[in-house]
Amino acid sequence: MLGEYRISGRRASEIAASVERGVGSGDLPPGHVLPPLRELAARLEVNPNTVAAAYRTLRERGVIETAGRRGSRVRSAPASTSRGSLRIEAPPGVRDLGKGNPDPALLPGLGPAFAVAAAADAESHGLYGQAAVVPEFAAYARAALDADGVPSGPLAVTSGALDAIERVLAAHLRPGDAVAVEDPGWGSVLDLVPALGLRAVPVGVDDAGPLAADVERVLRAGARALVVTDRAQNPTGASLDAARARELRAVLARHPDVLLIEDDHGHAIVDLPLHPLAGVTDHWAFVRSVAKAYGPDLRVAVLTGDALTVDRVRGRQRLGPGWVSRLLQRAVLHLWTSDAVDARAVARSYGDRREALVRALAERGVTAYGRSGMNVWVPVSDETGAVTRLLHAGWAVAPGARFRMAAPQAVRLTVSPLTPADIGPLADAVAAAAGPARPVSYG
Repeated sequence: MLGEYRISGRRASEIAASVERGVGSGDLPPGHVLPPLRELAARLEVNPNTVAAAYRTLRERGVIETAGRRGSRVRSAPASTSRGSLRIEAPPGVRDLGKGNPDPALLPGLGPAFAVAAAADAESHGLYGQAAVVPEFAAYARAALDADGVPSGPLAVTSGALDAIERVLAAHLRPGDAVAVEDPGWGSVLDLVPALGLRAVPVGVDDAGPLAADVERVLRAGARALVVTDRAQNPTGASLDAARARELRAVLARHPDVLLIEDDHGHAIVDLPLHPLAGVTDHWAFVRSVAKAYGPDLRVAVLTGDALTVDRVRGRQRLGPGWVSRLLQRAVLHLWTSDAVDARAVARSYGDRREALVRALAERGVTAYGRSGMNVWVPVSDETGAVTRLLHAGWAVAPGARFRMAAPQAVRLTVSPLTPADIGPLADAVAAAAGPARPVSYG
């Protein structure tokens, strides 16, 4: 039953918009079953094909899902409702460990970099018709990728990692295609996939990355793409090791038509080696953002991949923003070449805080995960209760619902705001809030 909310419209676009308004207002909550096609068509006095077209549009936008004879229903996390909206705002006096920001003290000053970039821009004038990628930027980025064993390929620059992932998915897939995603995994990717009209299929994760058996299973079932975080996975800190990378490459070799997208989330903030998977499948993309090490407002990411994939991304980019500001590219290039960030020191700083917290939680009988990066993932028996109790104890954390599909309940703690003096009190609060939780793989 629809209750007080009545779907309206005569055209498919109007009917779809009416449903989206209901979802956005909360009158059509997640899981709500929509009327059968013919029933709604009779009520609106339109052809059933019109309602079918509206429902198809809604599925492609990720607003609803259809389960055969069980009908169409509002998705549990519709694309119009970002997982970021599940954020817990920290009131005055509460320490915020939920936003996922880097430690500002570890970020470089940007003044000198932009001064150098502005001087270079004064010579080139940043006009139309120039190369989309600054040649010196491309050369430095390519050399760094070569050093890490990323296969050779052309280069593009995007406005962050998520922009790159979206462009690559759109370049190859069509609405309804299945995409294998890490679970738990980056909430923005879990939002993006249904927003593109694609179907997210969860793959379990442990400290070494996606589970090879899960990846094999979903690829055999028809998943067209796989999105993998190589290092410092958000939210669990997982990082591919050599053994897991070999297993995954073997799986991918059996499915060469699968699109592989790798996100090196931990670049310049972790000291673990990179074990890229790229090059096994026909189409692949590898993206490396500067946000975590140099500042989130620097919307710059390096993208490489097979020639067709990168060419499609570049072509579509030309019809949108055109290019990522060459001023930004030159500023980032200066940060790279001037060693503005000591990557080892940054990795050590986050590692000390992360390991101290995991160790303190273990001493209190609480299992936690955080192999790399700036986050710690703590399984809990009651996610909502744990978040609430921690808030009352003076700590705002991210609810695990922002990052998971089928994975067990948990909370994410970002260690970047922590000092050594915080570790004990925070561990005490988490232990009191977590409740009995059976240690499990978080995938």
